Amino acid sequence: MSPFYLARSASKLVRRITSEVSVELKILSEKWRLLLAGLVFQYIHGLAARGVHYLHQPGPTLQDLGFMILPELGKERGYISETLFTFIFLSFVLWTFHPFILHTKRFYTVLIWRRVLAFLCASQFLRIITFYSTQLPGPNYHCREGSPLARLPPPQNAAEVLLINFPRGVIYGCGDLIFSSHMIFTLVFVITYQKYGSIRFVKMIAWCIAIAQSLLIISSRKHYSVDVVVAWYTVNMVVFFVDKKLTELPDRSAGSASILPVSVKDKDTKLKEENTRLLNGNSADSADRRPRTQMNGKHIENESHVDNESVKT
Repeated sequence: MSPFYLARSASKLVRRITSEVSVELKILSEKWRLLLAGLVFQYIHGLAARGVHYLHQPGPTLQDLGFMILPELGKERGYISETLFTFIFLSFVLWTFHPFILHTKRFYTVLIWRRVLAFLCASQFLRIITFYSTQLPGPNYHCREGSPLARLPPPQNAAEVLLINFPRGVIYGCGDLIFSSHMIFTLVFVITYQKYGSIRFVKMIAWCIAIAQSLLIISSRKHYSVDVVVAWYTVNMVVFFVDKKLTELPDRSAGSASILPVSVKDKDTKLKEENTRLLNGNSADSADRRPRTQMNGKHIENESHVDNESVKT
């Protein structure tokens, strides 16, 4: 490739990214509230998981069908499930930002993340209620009897709780079992790609990866089987009902890449304009331009109209 071609391609890419950034920033200026609320709730969810660790009581591992069927990975291979989850997370994030680079654009990044955060927050809210209702003895190695991490001493101050000891406090948490947070993220990402993704083969692979993630979580003894099973049907139902309440995303693939979603302010302006036209006697239908006269409170369409009440037989 010649330097001229590379420079030209780089220039096009920069223009494409700059244009997309300006569009996304305009949407963000109107849609930032739900995004901010979703991000704040991620902290609240982490705070709740940290809090339940103070209530955790280690004990014998409960009888579990998944533990009987699947071989135990062991402490030295527990990283496998985390590696797969990291791959899922990063792949999804990169996919949501592809409109900044690629020509094919099916959605706006800001709007897709508003939707994803709504799914996550609704699922995590149910998760908080569930794991505070009943605390099970953690099956993970650091949550078992004899481990110094299984119990947390009472906090000395509020900062110790509010800072949640990130990231160690998140990685070595105990008690937040039903249902799996890893599966919430995994299923929300897969379901979102199933609806808004464009490659059928990738959709099939994504569901296979979600199943593999479920099995690895159980094999690594990070969750009981019930934590994973409950996540599968709860997250799907949450996404189904929340999705119906949200406004559908505009499809950019139908040649409307440059059209921004109509804001509430724009809708109100159009509605006011239509009402003004109606009050001024102009119909919203520009095709109907027939002259109208008024007689005794009645509109007469044509001069040749004869009032039947005035005709005497």
